[in-house]
Amino acid sequence: MNRETKKYYVLLSGLLFFFFFTWSASFSLISIWLNQKIGLKGTETGLIFSAMSIMALCAQPLYGFIQDKLGLRKHLLLFVGTLLLLTGPFFIYVYAPLLQTNLVAGALVGGLFVSLAFNAGIGALESYTERVSRIVGFEFGRARMWGSLGWASATFFAGFIYNINPNINFWIASASAAVFLLLLWQVRELKPNAMAGLEYGKPENLKLQDALALLRLPGFWALVVFVLGTSIYGVFDQQFPVYFASQFATHEEGNRMYGFLNSLQVFLEAGGMFLAPLLVNRIGIKQSLLLASSVMAVRMFGSGFASGALMISAMKLLHAVELPILLVALFKYITTRFDSRLSSTLYLVGFQFISQIVAGILAPLAGLGYDRIGFADTYLLMGCAVAGTTLISCFLLRGETPARAPQFQSTIKSSEPIQ
Repeated sequence: MNRETKKYYVLLSGLLFFFFFTWSASFSLISIWLNQKIGLKGTETGLIFSAMSIMALCAQPLYGFIQDKLGLRKHLLLFVGTLLLLTGPFFIYVYAPLLQTNLVAGALVGGLFVSLAFNAGIGALESYTERVSRIVGFEFGRARMWGSLGWASATFFAGFIYNINPNINFWIASASAAVFLLLLWQVRELKPNAMAGLEYGKPENLKLQDALALLRLPGFWALVVFVLGTSIYGVFDQQFPVYFASQFATHEEGNRMYGFLNSLQVFLEAGGMFLAPLLVNRIGIKQSLLLASSVMAVRMFGSGFASGALMISAMKLLHAVELPILLVALFKYITTRFDSRLSSTLYLVGFQFISQIVAGILAPLAGLGYDRIGFADTYLLMGCAVAGTTLISCFLLRGETPARAPQFQSTIKSSEPIQ
């Protein structure tokens, strides 16, 4: 790894670390916060998550097209970073009071903020990082690993801090966001012609019709079917902390132990991010996607059948296997099966946007299921849905390597930073 490549790797890895640190500090215990501090039940919490998902439906396609249009420029990331900086004041002085006085207004305002800052923001950052990684010559998964470490680092302390005062976590999130902005300021934009080595055309020539043309491609809808199943894991994880904490004698002990468990899971996930590119390159992109989806189904079935904190914890840790494989394989699938100028749009629409549609529909239904039939039975139903879409995707996803797939190579010499 040459000096310039190492510089971009370090800076972008740092951006991912502090983005996820900010997200984790403010959001890893959000369902516990809504349940124990705001006093919401499962169905009401499901409505909150549904509102976040619905708001993200508007933000994610917009973010995707804007980032594709911007190419290698940082304007959208600067906007996201500014929102991250406001996380602490927003949650403490705006979101909590609104939820306590007017649940609908709180859900709408909170959904807008969370979708713009986090749910859509992460897609913009990940797709930007993936694009730069192809230009300068490092594996995206190795940089994304630091995002997992950022989440794990914040979560490790979140349970302790929450038991002292939840607001401290929100202030820590804003402090982390300040570091994110400082690192982003250090990232020099690559010249626009740096994309010539891996894209089919100049990003500034990209038109809305190019993005809309994706809707006419059978391959796009095959990807959507796959994502319909895998996105259920987001709904599965939303209220899992409440279920896990209920396995312990007190809320405080449950909160603390969940912090440890989530931190361990994400540390393992970081190791998975480092190893996932090797596995994906070894067994193939389609096979990797199906493997990740299969592990996801096993985790949901296992959580439904498991009893006791130890077995439930073991099922939770399987997330450290499925997510790294899914993310690395998904980006490789997108950039080798479609026009890679649209990689941000495809990721934010084909994956993130569809995930939010599923979450918007299923989150309140899942909350109702938790209240009516319990967590275990609801998890079994989720597992059936993921297993079904995995089976269908065996026949729909494309397994061949297209002739026009861009070669992974460093083009740093043609992409000297703007002085």
